[in-house]
Amino acid sequence: MTTPATSLAARESASRQRRGRALLILAPVLLVVIVISIGIGAVDIRPLQVISILLSWVGIEPIVEFTEIQERVLHAIRLPRVLLGALVGAALSVSGAAMQGLFRNPLADPGLLGISSGASVAAAASIVIGWNAAGLYATPLAAFLGAVAATALIYLIAQEGGRVNVATMLLAGIAINAICGAVTGLFVYLADDSELRTITFWQMGSLSTASWRSLLAAGPFLLGTTLLMPFLANALNALLLGENNARYLGVPVDTVKWIIVALVALGVGAGVAVSGMIGFVGLVVPHLIRLWFGPNHRVLLPASALLGALLLILADLVSRTIIVPAELPIGIVTAVLGGPFFLYLLLRDRKMRRLP
Repeated sequence: MTTPATSLAARESASRQRRGRALLILAPVLLVVIVISIGIGAVDIRPLQVISILLSWVGIEPIVEFTEIQERVLHAIRLPRVLLGALVGAALSVSGAAMQGLFRNPLADPGLLGISSGASVAAAASIVIGWNAAGLYATPLAAFLGAVAATALIYLIAQEGGRVNVATMLLAGIAINAICGAVTGLFVYLADDSELRTITFWQMGSLSTASWRSLLAAGPFLLGTTLLMPFLANALNALLLGENNARYLGVPVDTVKWIIVALVALGVGAGVAVSGMIGFVGLVVPHLIRLWFGPNHRVLLPASALLGALLLILADLVSRTIIVPAELPIGIVTAVLGGPFFLYLLLRDRKMRRLP
């Protein structure tokens, strides 16, 4: 006879198995893609040479020989760019998964809800007004505050009688995007040539300016969101049952909601500050993980981080190699992939609503 305790233990065991399977598959693939991506470019660096250079930095005998130029390119250009892409992709994906769990809506995404636009307009303001000259963390901090403001505003507007109205949420996101677009346009009008180029970079998204300096500035915020969000997995699982049921299970719902909002704003704000607006990553990745490993956030959040890092590294690889010697903005690549997927979700939901 199956008891509730036995059933719970079986579900926990299945969850651990799925999480282990997801990590076992995605983590090695991510490492391989990192090594390959670091080696591809104008200066060719074979995978074994990449590994040899990295080993030489920690005092281990290299596997194969490499040139000084290859080492300099890897250290100054390739490695910080790939690491920054991995962190941005992981933070955006985890943020998207958390937003979808918080709003209990599969279409929730930091970009669609205007959070990225809020971060972007604040970053643009810091550039034009001159706040970015105040220090290394000035622009990421401004983007973070813009993301917090946009997220809080959307969440407050979407509240109706203690519950989140999905239609209001999406419409509020559209309005926030429009307002932020107008304000960004004002800063574009006020900017000089140098500031205009930088603002254009925010709007199209790119990792071309990645450096150890930008990695140092945004890395702690991106890593913080990626590592801390999985600790809220059980609370997000409870929220899927509804806020009242989550409260009955002992979840401090209001506290959890604002922690999620703060972490999403932290990750998205820092990501926009160093890479510009990169859309659809937070929408596509969590859906792919749900299709492969199920909706349990204990699996969904860490697996989304790994797949998000993987996909953004690949998108950046495409953006910098498809039209050599020029570079395609990474936001275009992710939009080409994410746009059709978003339409597929809308059509699938419409078909499901028609079923008896």
